[in-house]
Amino acid sequence: MKSLQRYFLGSAVLAMSMIPATFAPIAAYGQAGTEGRGTKPRMHRMLGAEAPWISIALKHQSELNLTPDQVATLEKIRTLYRDQTSPIQEQLRAIEGELATSLQETPANLIQAKLKIEQAEKLRSQLRYLRVETLENGRSVLTAQQRDQLKNLASFRRHNSRKSPGQPS
Repeated sequence: MKSLQRYFLGSAVLAMSMIPATFAPIAAYGQAGTEGRGTKPRMHRMLGAEAPWISIALKHQSELNLTPDQVATLEKIRTLYRDQTSPIQEQLRAIEGELATSLQETPANLIQAKLKIEQAEKLRSQLRYLRVETLENGRSVLTAQQRDQLKNLASFRRHNSRKSPGQPS
């Protein structure tokens, strides 16, 4: 019976020690909201409710007929978002690193791991709320017509990106 318990405990420790190796690339990749800094946004968010609409609007300011005031306001909103999220992202990376390190220990300290996971999730929650708040602030700068144009523009881009290179437009 004891050998069976040791086997299951050993298997659980081995499985827990593999978690950092599995998730380290994901943790190192960073969070959403780092568009424009050399990293790609997460694909599942590209054109959903949390897409980088402000960045897309700024890239297509002429097509959307944005006024200079709208451009300036959107740039301020984007800059404020980056300023607010940078320290949170740094904290998150640090916590993920601490978690990975603690899971390398044998046996892993599950209580500490749980606390680190909870801390990381709280930071992710803060990041997501800041993103939603920023998008809402950006949305309020655009007129209804500009918001519709932006949706159409993004829809057109998504449709064209799905075609293979050899397909006609």
